[in-house]
Amino acid sequence: MNYKTFRSHLGRAGLTNKDFADLVKLNSKSITNYAKDDHVPAHWAIVALLMGELAGNGLEFEHLLRKMEIEPNKVRGAAAKGRWGGSKQTDFPM
Repeated sequence: MNYKTFRSHLGRAGLTNKDFADLVKLNSKSITNYAKDDHVPAHWAIVALLMGELAGNGLEFEHLLRKMEIEPNKVRGAAAKGRWGGSKQTDFPM
């Protein structure tokens, strides 16, 4: 799904990128990063489509997601001290 269609489904659900990210415990920057490639991964595209359809038919869904114990994704890309970008390098003396 392209990013414009994804945003359209979120809009139909009454959600911003930040609202969506909060509901599914994602970093909101991850959502906006999809705009660069104009491609949204299938699993998030399906979720947005279903949210839009539910809201379009007057069905509430947000309270269900808020009740779920969704574990947030671990932050990626952060480097440990003495390493570059988290890659598998040897430690640099610091």
